[in-house]
Amino acid sequence: MSHADVNGLKLRYEEHGTGEPLVLLHGGIGTGEMFAPLLPELTAGRRVIAVDLQGHGGTADVDRPLRPELMADDIAALLDHLGLEQADVMGYSLGGMVALRTAIQHPARVRRLVLVSASFRRDGSHPEAVVAMDQMSPAAAEPMKQSPLYEQYARLAPRVEDWPVLIGKISEALKVDFDWGAEIERITAKTLLVYADADSVRLAHIVEFFALLGGGLRDAGWDYAAQPSNQLAILPGRTHYDVYLSPALAPIVTGFLGG
Repeated sequence: MSHADVNGLKLRYEEHGTGEPLVLLHGGIGTGEMFAPLLPELTAGRRVIAVDLQGHGGTADVDRPLRPELMADDIAALLDHLGLEQADVMGYSLGGMVALRTAIQHPARVRRLVLVSASFRRDGSHPEAVVAMDQMSPAAAEPMKQSPLYEQYARLAPRVEDWPVLIGKISEALKVDFDWGAEIERITAKTLLVYADADSVRLAHIVEFFALLGGGLRDAGWDYAAQPSNQLAILPGRTHYDVYLSPALAPIVTGFLGG
């Protein structure tokens, strides 16, 4: 494991394999370790950089809110630290939002973009999921100490006493309204959207997102003349909370990145 001094953070990251760089961004209250089941396949001929975002895992928190826009700047700064002009970026859930903002704010830095269970607007999630976001509060910190998420945090965090701070900031971040639809056109990276067939992201929002990327607007034609450059994958038998564990995910991602 290593740390990069970026934007006032000591950003923790781990590198695996060699080859073209791929940055992995985990979900909320998780760590880069959540991608461990995918690493054997992702690292075949590829340099994988798994990051712990602000306040997560081995990256200590700093005095600023948890916002995808700010963390996207951290990822661009990490690429500078690593001497990389460009990298593929893959993010899940919160990490997907950070990956999306990285591609919007720093389009030249992202070669290919993989977004797993991510939305570009708050109401992209099902209404009951939005209600759950609204109900999340710092009070959840104590009962969540019984969860595997806390066990992982306690093992990696530089200051384990910051657990309530993380939950408080996540609670605040979940209530922030956002709509990045008008900025999707700034993305220059070829993009793969991945969702579970029982995702917390609404199917209509998934279709809208793909359409903003130029997908699903017309028949591709027998000669592929109208084949969109961006792609969409729906993984069966999965939810928002376990889609990243699907054995189908890594082959789809490696095929997209290498295609």
